[in-house]
Amino acid sequence: MRKVYVAASSQHVGKTTSTLGLVSALIKRGYSVGYCKPVGQKSLEVDNLRVDKDTVLFADLIHFNLDPRLHSPVILGQGATTRILEHPEEFNLETDIQAAAKELDKLYDVVIFEGTGHPGVGSIAKMSNARVAKVVDAPVIMVVEGGIGSTIDMLNMNLALFREEGVPILGVIVNKVIPEKMERVRKYLTMWLEPMGIPLLGCVPYEKSLAYPVMRTVMDSISGLVTHNPENLDNKVGDIMAGSLIDIQELKSFENILLVAAVRQLEPALEKINAIAEVMRTSKSPLSGIVLTGQGTPESRSIDYIVKHKIPMVRTELDTYGSVLQISKIEVKINRDTPWKVRQAVELIGEHVDIDLLIEKLGLEKKR
Repeated sequence: MRKVYVAASSQHVGKTTSTLGLVSALIKRGYSVGYCKPVGQKSLEVDNLRVDKDTVLFADLIHFNLDPRLHSPVILGQGATTRILEHPEEFNLETDIQAAAKELDKLYDVVIFEGTGHPGVGSIAKMSNARVAKVVDAPVIMVVEGGIGSTIDMLNMNLALFREEGVPILGVIVNKVIPEKMERVRKYLTMWLEPMGIPLLGCVPYEKSLAYPVMRTVMDSISGLVTHNPENLDNKVGDIMAGSLIDIQELKSFENILLVAAVRQLEPALEKINAIAEVMRTSKSPLSGIVLTGQGTPESRSIDYIVKHKIPMVRTELDTYGSVLQISKIEVKINRDTPWKVRQAVELIGEHVDIDLLIEKLGLEKKR
């Protein structure tokens, strides 16, 4: 077996994070690694090529020239599923995926296929994750969110789809485990998996910073316009604070704070932050960005503070409550704009997943 299909129990569990780490770890061990997203849902236009957005991230990491035919053979974009149901004879999805897998298999020591959503995604086109894994003839690594009872319940339900297709399970990665519960989770998940002959490849601790959006994402979520320091739109946002609710305990506990304030609230909010900074004897601002709501022009002292600390400020037509609501709905994904997340994901998987066991299970010749 020189192929791996990385699936997840649901969205936002850490499938891309795990895939990034596995690809990087195998490359560091001296293997040539190919990547494919057989079925994508969200695409980008890159050099006039339409490819899945995750494929672009891996092209940057592994340094391959994007070829949709190989790396992103099927994209089920908006309206695709109904067209497939109405005119199935016009589509050769299985053939396209098999052709990509066959070609990649010739080029690399090992090929990693990344799934889409939960195992059942794509079923309407008869291309569920379980079916695709069968089509590319790849055993599955299942990524599931950390816990014990709920994790086992989720695993039992999702693994059934792969068993139905006769796809072997190579191992399980439990992601986002609360650090102090790591040993208990490892112990009981191993006890549950062992009778089925499925190894627990690793337990990965929850890393809060991987859930941080950046100011650029915040700006997009509120249809905002940057007015100051656009070069810092990649600042991390770890917490949100409304201008009327500045609290010394919050500022002591957190950095990377996003201040959301109406124009009339901005000056008193910054004065309070300055006063707290003096008490803490620091000249550093805790703000990673400012979202300004309402009409009017900020005070000159506020602008001076923003310029001095190089804080990106974004204006929006939404009110403060509406802005906070929209920002709280942001779905954070690793992408090309967050290279620090890529590095962190690679480190976490490399440290907490048994790569030697994976190599053994794949039957690869050890190189390093």
